Amino acid sequence: MAALMVGGTLRVGERLPSIRQTRLARGCSAATVFQAYYLLESRGLVRAAPRSGYFVAPPPVPPTISAPTRSQPPAEARPVEVSELVFQLLGSGGHEVHAPFGSAFPSPALFPLERLRCALVAGSRKMSPAQLTTDLPGGHEELRRQISLRYLRQGLSISPDEIVLTNGALEALNLSLQALTRPGDAVLVESPGFYAALQSIERLGLRAIEVPTDALEGADLDSLAALLQQHQHSPPKACWLMSSFQNPLGSLMPPDKKRALVAMLNAHGVPLIEDDVYAELHFAAQPALPAKAFEQDGLVLHCGSFSKCLAPGYRVGWVAAGRLAPTLQRLKLSSSLSGSWPAQAALAEYLQGGGFDHHLRGLRAALAQQRDAMLAAVARHFPAGTRMTRPQGGYFLWVELPEGCDSLALHAQALAEGISLAPGPMFSARREFGRCLRLNYGQPWAEGLERAVARLGALARTA
Repeated sequence: MAALMVGGTLRVGERLPSIRQTRLARGCSAATVFQAYYLLESRGLVRAAPRSGYFVAPPPVPPTISAPTRSQPPAEARPVEVSELVFQLLGSGGHEVHAPFGSAFPSPALFPLERLRCALVAGSRKMSPAQLTTDLPGGHEELRRQISLRYLRQGLSISPDEIVLTNGALEALNLSLQALTRPGDAVLVESPGFYAALQSIERLGLRAIEVPTDALEGADLDSLAALLQQHQHSPPKACWLMSSFQNPLGSLMPPDKKRALVAMLNAHGVPLIEDDVYAELHFAAQPALPAKAFEQDGLVLHCGSFSKCLAPGYRVGWVAAGRLAPTLQRLKLSSSLSGSWPAQAALAEYLQGGGFDHHLRGLRAALAQQRDAMLAAVARHFPAGTRMTRPQGGYFLWVELPEGCDSLALHAQALAEGISLAPGPMFSARREFGRCLRLNYGQPWAEGLERAVARLGALARTA
C-alpha cells in the first residue's frame, strides 16, 4: 500500500480501505491490519481521522533546507589539535552499532562484490612475475590507462603517466600535502571540512586557515579572496578542499565558481589539492566537472578513489598530479613503495569488462532514494527548528539542531543505544559546529533505520 501512495495511485486525501475491507481482502486478522496502518501512520504516510478511518497524508513539511548558520573563522593561520577528538569519536567504545549513521562508507550491499571477486581471480591470473616485483612502484599500467579514459570522457586530457596510484585517496591527499609544504606552513581548508584533512595538517606540523563554506555552493570565494589578500606576504602553500559533494556538507560548487576558484588560487601561486572522491556519486544526469577541468598552470592535484563508489576494502586511489607526478611518485616510493598489485589488477579487469557505469547508475539511484527517505525521516522526527541540507550527490546529510542542542552529548547518548553519528566539532579546527551533525544515508532504508532516526530525534530534544 505504501508503494501505491508513493506511485500516486492513492492520492493525498483519499480514504484507505477500512480495517474490515482490508482484513477480508488480505485474508489476515484485524490486529495485523491495525499494525500495518499504525506503521503507515508512524511513517507519516497516512493520518487517522476519528470515526472516519485512515487517509493518505500530505508530504511532511521538511525542516528548513538551507545552509547551517555560518561562523566566521579567524583569519590568522592556527595550529590544529583535532586528532584526539576524532579518535575518541570514531571508536565505538565497545558498543554494537545497528544504525551506522556515523560511518564513512555506504553499505557493502550496494557494491558488486561477486563481480569484483571474479575480477580479482582473473586479474591475478594475468599477473607476471615482473609485475609482482620490478613493476611495483609504478602501479598497474592498465588501471592508470582506464582512469585516464574516464577523465577523457569528461573532456580532460590526462596521460596515464601523470597518474600516481595510491593506497586509497587519503594517501594521495597526504602525499600531495607533503610535496607542497614544510612544517610551519599554512594551508587553506574548508570550515566545516573533512576531519582527515585537519588530522593531516596536525600530523605534519602545519597551520590551518579556515575558509567559511556554504552548504549549497561550497567554499565562500569572497572570504577566500580576503584571506589570500591578508596573507599575501606569507601566502599559504596549498588549498585542500572538496569542490563536489563536500564532506560533511554535501555542497556542490557550480562550474563558474570552480573556474573562479582555480583562477584566484593561480593568481596567488597557491596549488589546489582537490579531494574529489565522491565525483561518481552525482544524482544529476551529467557528472560535475572537477576544478581540474579549469586548470591553467598545472597547480591542481586531483585526487580520486574507488573506495566510495566501487570497492572500499581494495583501498585503491590516485592523484592526477601533472608535472608534480615524479615528485609524488618518489614520495610514494619512500613511504609505502606500492599499493596492492592484486587489488589494482582486479579493478583494471573490472573496468575493462564495461560494467562500471551500469553499477554506478544503480548506486546513484539507490543513494538518491535513501537520501529522500532520510530527509523525510528527519522531517518527521527531529525537533522543530532543525535545519538540513539536500545534497545533490554523495551520501552525507548535514543537520543543524535548534539552539541549545549539543551534538557531542547526542553522540554519546545515541551510541549507548547502538546508533552512531558524526558530531560537528570533529569537522572544525576550532571544534565549532557544536549543534551540527553529519548523518550517513548510505544504508538501504529499512524500518530499523526509521526507528533509529525517530530515537535520535527524541534524544535531540534533550541533548
